[in-house]
Amino acid sequence: MFKEKKIPVVIATKNNGKIREIKGFFNDIKKIKLLTFADFKDFPDVTEGSNSFFENAIIKAEEISKFTGKITLAEDSGLEVDALGGKPGVNSSIYAGKSATDKDNRIKLLDKLSGFSSLKDRTARFICHMIVWHPKLGMVGKSTGVCEGKIGFKEAGINGFGYDCIFIPEGYNKTMAQLSGREKNSISHRGKALRGLHDCLAGLSAEILKL
Repeated sequence: MFKEKKIPVVIATKNNGKIREIKGFFNDIKKIKLLTFADFKDFPDVTEGSNSFFENAIIKAEEISKFTGKITLAEDSGLEVDALGGKPGVNSSIYAGKSATDKDNRIKLLDKLSGFSSLKDRTARFICHMIVWHPKLGMVGKSTGVCEGKIGFKEAGINGFGYDCIFIPEGYNKTMAQLSGREKNSISHRGKALRGLHDCLAGLSAEILKL
């Protein structure tokens, strides 16, 4: 029996937490083979430089697709805190500096919010813009996900990564890091964006490789 060739799709990030979530979400699509930076030599670090999540996702996708010559899945996401005028925003991963750890970023954020003693004044949201980019056709799919919530007063939970352990999703009394992977994916910004692209990736045909 003829076996359909799997379509390689590159995940345009070096963030292992994001890679883990994306791979877990699309493992039911048997026709695609997800590749990561570990599958390529000299996988580039992309300088984003835009104040827009969407534009940063395009920058990543276009550059990585050009480097690999393959269909690329890229996203840009971050945390917006209302009391801080939307910061850290597109700088979420480097909020405490370019070499900052997730812990460093959380410490800085909690310090900036130390004067806000009520949860109602600590509203925030995670935002994710995700696109699928073809090396010849350009953007062939896009999706956005938003998760509203509040910033807690201290870290809680051991799951997830980034700001998960201080972010309390709307309708919950526990942090994102206290949710199971299944629970998180059902409500998270990235989970919503991934669901929006599921049909796009599932609908890819081997014919597209001939373009």
